[in-house]
Amino acid sequence: MDRNGIDEHADERRRMTADQIAARGVRDAKVLGAFEAVPRHLFVPRSHRFEAYEDHPIPIGAGQTISQPYIVAYMTEQLAVDAGSTVLEIGTGSGYQAAILSYLAREVHTIETVEVLHKRAKQLLESLGYSNVFCYLGDGYTGIGEPKSFDRIIITAAAPRIPETLAALLRPAGRMILPVGSPYGYQELVVVEREGQGIRTRSLIGVRFVPMTGSIRRKGGGS
Repeated sequence: MDRNGIDEHADERRRMTADQIAARGVRDAKVLGAFEAVPRHLFVPRSHRFEAYEDHPIPIGAGQTISQPYIVAYMTEQLAVDAGSTVLEIGTGSGYQAAILSYLAREVHTIETVEVLHKRAKQLLESLGYSNVFCYLGDGYTGIGEPKSFDRIIITAAAPRIPETLAALLRPAGRMILPVGSPYGYQELVVVEREGQGIRTRSLIGVRFVPMTGSIRRKGGGS
């Protein structure tokens, strides 16, 4: 908002939500409402704010990007968050996805391995009043470093395989969504759902994300 309390980017958010997200098939009213509410321009570097509401990824530093609005919305809708959900996000990045999820979930726990991005996102989320978002600095391969399970897990960087350590954190009927594939080749969004003592997976669409870093790339095995 400007100094007079006027939200000068509200129309841009409405157009983004209508033209880039709803027009391409995202229908969940609560998801669309979150995209109209969160000030995306504050989550990108000042030098890129002129393109904050355009339909493409934007670099945020440290070799990372904020994903295009449609992909964020598509993943959010497929995650099927409800008001009682406790969500884990692997890869805080700019903090934008966590802000979107904060409108939909009871709690959002988000972890980032790059310290400068963690500090920047944590400060921004706190300054904007997202009090149900909790930020952590760390690898994320095994969660947030404390014994806690989650209703929903979202990974916003490409993993070479489904991380079994994270799938194990899903509660009964829990769901995880992540891009899986080569950092420089084919990737697809995959949904992982807990069914009893096992999991079921299904593929959605082809995507392109920056690679997930840390111990997952040093460990063999996995699904």
